[in-house]
Amino acid sequence: MKKTFAVYQKELKHFFYSPIAYIVIAAFVIIAGIFFYLYLSSFVEAAFMDMIRSQQYRTPPQKFNVNLQLIRPFFWNLALISLFVLPLVTMRLFSEEKKSGTVELLYTRPLSSVHIVLGKFFAGVTFYLVMLIPTMIFMLLLFIYGNPEFWPVVSGYLGLLLLGSAFIAGGLFISTLTENQIIAAIGGFGLSLVLWIIGWAANFSGPGMAGILNYLSIINHFEDFAQGVIDTKHVFYYLLFSAFGVYLSLKSIESIKWKS
Repeated sequence: MKKTFAVYQKELKHFFYSPIAYIVIAAFVIIAGIFFYLYLSSFVEAAFMDMIRSQQYRTPPQKFNVNLQLIRPFFWNLALISLFVLPLVTMRLFSEEKKSGTVELLYTRPLSSVHIVLGKFFAGVTFYLVMLIPTMIFMLLLFIYGNPEFWPVVSGYLGLLLLGSAFIAGGLFISTLTENQIIAAIGGFGLSLVLWIIGWAANFSGPGMAGILNYLSIINHFEDFAQGVIDTKHVFYYLLFSAFGVYLSLKSIESIKWKS
């Protein structure tokens, strides 16, 4: 555990010593803020127009659900932004060290492959959590000035963290296959995108294959979280997917060590 934590600390320091990390966080928060502003403006405008209409025609106003009309689509957009941003986080986890030659130093230290992979994986997940924290300010504003439900917000962030962990595990594996960070980023994005859209192919498949494709689709399991439902089968899927990505990464670097 101490050796894993040592790798974890090293990776976190490497993240935050680089200006790219702050650019990625800033870009993530700014884009998220734009989407939040657009959804909030649309929600407020719809509520305002309904109030005018109800006063004009003396009818009861409609009931607007902030969780359904604002928070849920906001979480969907955070998931979509993560699809594009997280490959930029995972691209350097192994690729940079392979290119600079420092990966050999890692292999010669008294560290097992498990320590190295887990340390890098948890550092990536922690960095993603840091990216999500500023977006919680938007939710705080809703609780100050509105009356949203609490648990759908909690489940939404839990779903994002699990989804991000799966993206990071897949990106980590891709990063072990190349020393070029651009290729690692494109490969990580391509893998995540395939797993995102694979559920669409279910619409053109038979019943048996459709069930398999829907289960493999990484975004289909996020839907319940965005709706405020924490289902253990979805939690298990993301944990299993993350573990499988970490396992593939482990086998990949072990093969590199064996060849060298």
